[in-house]
Amino acid sequence: MKKILLVGESWTVYSIHQKGMDSFTTTTYEEGIYWFDKALKESGHELVHIPNHRVQYDFPKNLNELNKFDVVILSDIGSNTFLLPDKTFIDGNQSSNSLELIKEYVMKGGSFIMFGGYMAFSGIDGSSRYGFTSIADILPVECLTVDDRVETPEGSWPSTTNHSIFNGIPKEWPHFLGYNKTIGLEDSTILATINKDPFIATKEFGKGKSLVFTSDMAPHWGSEEFVNWKYYSKLWDNIIKYLTA
Repeated sequence: MKKILLVGESWTVYSIHQKGMDSFTTTTYEEGIYWFDKALKESGHELVHIPNHRVQYDFPKNLNELNKFDVVILSDIGSNTFLLPDKTFIDGNQSSNSLELIKEYVMKGGSFIMFGGYMAFSGIDGSSRYGFTSIADILPVECLTVDDRVETPEGSWPSTTNHSIFNGIPKEWPHFLGYNKTIGLEDSTILATINKDPFIATKEFGKGKSLVFTSDMAPHWGSEEFVNWKYYSKLWDNIIKYLTA
């Protein structure tokens, strides 16, 4: 069993309901971890989730705390959530750099994954900005400096290589509805492509490993067919075993 830390993959929706001359507002909070959490439990792993709004309070503050996890995952969470806690953004005081801590964690033997999404890599309107952070050093791909979303409502299909993370998984995958466009690096290994762009890539950094999955592990980019795929759990179990071997 491996202990996995998943950071992000949550959102709040603020809605305005207009009814003629009258209006009112409602707020809903949602998380997209259901399918991934279920898959990890089926494989015997433990998932700890820190949603976006809890990062400044709950993310590990030092390497000893972070080393309690075998894999650290960022999913649909922009770099500003890490870099601008209230202590800095509101109070104007220095605070620790959690992204630098993740880099140190991987360098000293930890494993790291970044999932795709609107707030991953460069992200929508280029606002995620990971290419300008410490995370850029550990990624096996280069982030664009612009909005990197590739929307494929017609569907797009990955093309995989012969690698251990695909053991027991067929070549034919379900479709995806979009992904983040990135550029492969010379010191990385591209394990799968989508529209000839990196889809799954990995590299070693220091004593650790990093891996990217440039589409979403949940809807909407991760299609219903993907999250309900017979091999969904097998894929993540294979990836975790590869990273922690």
